[in-house]
Amino acid sequence: MTLKPLAYAVAVAAALTSACSQQAHDLGGHGPGESPAAQRAPRQLPATIVDFASARELDWLVPEQAEISAVDNGRSRALNIRFPASVHTPVFSVVPDQPWDFSRLDDYNLAFDVINKASVSTHFYVELFDAAGNSQTRELSVPKGYAGKVFFPLAGEKAATDKGMWANPMPWPTDEMKMVWRSWHGELDLGQITKMSFYTIGVLQDRELQVGDIQLRPNPEAGADWTKHLVDRFGQAAKKATPLKVTSEAELKALAEKELKALAQHTGPEDRSRFGGYKDGPQLEATGYFRTEKVDGKWWLVDPEGYLFFSHGPANVRMSNLTTLTGVDFKDPSVRVVHDDEVTPEDSMGIVDVSDEVRESRYIINKTRHDMFEWLPNYDHPLADHYSYRRSTHKGPIPHGETYSFYRANLERRYGQTAPESYVRKWEEVTLQRMNSWGFTSFGNWVDPAFYPNKKVPYFANGWIIGDYQTLSGHTNHWGLMPDFFDPVFAERARATIEVIAENVQASPWCIGVFIDNEKSWGEREGTVAERYGVILDALSKDAAMSPAKKAFTDRLKQKYGTIEALNRAWDSQFKSWNAFAADASLNQPSEAQVADLSQLLEALGEQYFKVVHGTLKEYLPNHLYMGARMANWGMPDEIIKASVKYSDVLSFNIYEEGMQTHQWSFLEEIDLPVVIGEFHIGATTDSDNYHPGIVSAASQEDRARMYKAYMESVLEKDYMVGAHWFQYVDEPVTGRAFDGENANIGFVTVTDIPYPEMVEAAKEINFDLYRKRYGK
Repeated sequence: MTLKPLAYAVAVAAALTSACSQQAHDLGGHGPGESPAAQRAPRQLPATIVDFASARELDWLVPEQAEISAVDNGRSRALNIRFPASVHTPVFSVVPDQPWDFSRLDDYNLAFDVINKASVSTHFYVELFDAAGNSQTRELSVPKGYAGKVFFPLAGEKAATDKGMWANPMPWPTDEMKMVWRSWHGELDLGQITKMSFYTIGVLQDRELQVGDIQLRPNPEAGADWTKHLVDRFGQAAKKATPLKVTSEAELKALAEKELKALAQHTGPEDRSRFGGYKDGPQLEATGYFRTEKVDGKWWLVDPEGYLFFSHGPANVRMSNLTTLTGVDFKDPSVRVVHDDEVTPEDSMGIVDVSDEVRESRYIINKTRHDMFEWLPNYDHPLADHYSYRRSTHKGPIPHGETYSFYRANLERRYGQTAPESYVRKWEEVTLQRMNSWGFTSFGNWVDPAFYPNKKVPYFANGWIIGDYQTLSGHTNHWGLMPDFFDPVFAERARATIEVIAENVQASPWCIGVFIDNEKSWGEREGTVAERYGVILDALSKDAAMSPAKKAFTDRLKQKYGTIEALNRAWDSQFKSWNAFAADASLNQPSEAQVADLSQLLEALGEQYFKVVHGTLKEYLPNHLYMGARMANWGMPDEIIKASVKYSDVLSFNIYEEGMQTHQWSFLEEIDLPVVIGEFHIGATTDSDNYHPGIVSAASQEDRARMYKAYMESVLEKDYMVGAHWFQYVDEPVTGRAFDGENANIGFVTVTDIPYPEMVEAAKEINFDLYRKRYGK
């Protein structure tokens, strides 16, 4: 049972001795008449900002479905925080009576002692909030039995957010564990810190941490070259010693030859049909294409020959987004031309050739990034064909520039080149062998179209509808503005995209289905009105003469209410006419009745999207499954789920958590449609080249394999699940992918194309017993 703040205060006050005098010393003290706010402003470092032995501060401690208790750890007072698996996001917060003001300080880090009391590693988050509601989130997985200090730079050059990477290297030599940004970096007013929260997300078993006093400490001097020469000539972390690191081309070739022999000997499970279905299970109706069916109360995909099929394999099996920015750009603008008829997003483009003429305008746009590399080839080097270009980026300090693919270069080193890009053809062959040998049944989303004709591993086709259509802005636009789905141009671009997909697929029975788009910012499932219905509020604020969505919403409300007077009565508004409403219907503080209509309009927006996409897909690929819109758990409002159910053959969600908590996803049982996970992953930084572990973090490669198996077990036990796809096949570049700086250890293989043995063995454990375990026979 969770202790309420007041009950906790009484309990702890009886057990602890006040340490106010020490706290006042750490914070610089306060004299008579000095305000509490001034007391919250440390004047010198180190400074304790949360003292768990201070009776005065007990009311700051606010558990929200986390459980807390005081403990004497022998040296000082500490706090036990229990995060139950029965709750999706159990939170413990420290809310000072006045905001902390750290603005008088610079170049410091936040640190605290942690003991992991759980029987496994604990992946937890720390989030700081300012008075404006902005926040920054860090994450870390502490190993089983860990007892030590954790920290993260909060101010100063070591905390800078402009390196173009999700996570920077260790800023100074230390045995302490550093927390990394959860994902993209956000701004924070360090003069008005109102709350600090500790939490877990989607854990599969209870966790318990013991946390000591929270301090601000000065950052040690570590020199100016901490981001210099981070990457060696193989694209590996030059300053980290990792188990799979290679040191020569000869070693790389020897490892490749060893793996090829093993793959030839171990070709995969024997219970598979031609298309990867369960040969030892029942044979249902064979339609020649993949379909869905509920068998004995459990949803399945059914392969073209009628065998039960469960889709499991890696997503993003391609090289188009494995390049990293070199810090070089070109003044010649011709390299950045974008054409209106393009159907491939910037992050999905392959190698882009840059002419010698354009290269004559070369200059260094970002010296910090350019200095990260120990080696980059000259333009006349044999490995120079792995240079490319990004015309635009989504995040980071470089808006566009030259890129390089160490992964492609390593493939050429591994396999040589006997014909133009023969190493790419060899990579495709080896990848197919790996999929079968490791027991995977399919590729996930974003597989390179070169695999479409393979006839060895089923796949999903994909596309992204891009173009010059009208847009809508939500409260938070994670991957960009939302298209206006009522704009006829959107329908035209959908047709153009799906035409290309159909041409590539050629009605192949090896194509299970089609994913269109990814993680659109529909709005939060819970939160403020703006967070939930931001795209609708934005549409209402527009002029219907310029916004197809606004016109559609105006017509819908006019049909519902008839007269503007009726709408005004329901909304308690004062629009003079429908024309006035059409011109601008901005809502500042929506009433309950207005929120109800916002909900209906969001569903209508979603229905328009799914109607356009589904209708066009069925026109071009009538025998293939429509897999939905790959909703992220931060962008899956009930209204959009409801709209998607009407048009999707299979629902898809990207679930970056420890696993599928049964209670959190029980609503899918009521929907009663097959569901696939479009993305999940777990990573670790301790024994990989990468500085970021990914969105879900493990303590090591061994722990990563354990968590992968636990995740898959949580999926396989659910009757509505028909697949789960790991994101992604290859580790992201150490210095960040060019599009947005992601640099996580989320691959089954390294940048040198060496498989992680722990992950391969874990995959085999899951996959070789997958059908027997799920079917039960």
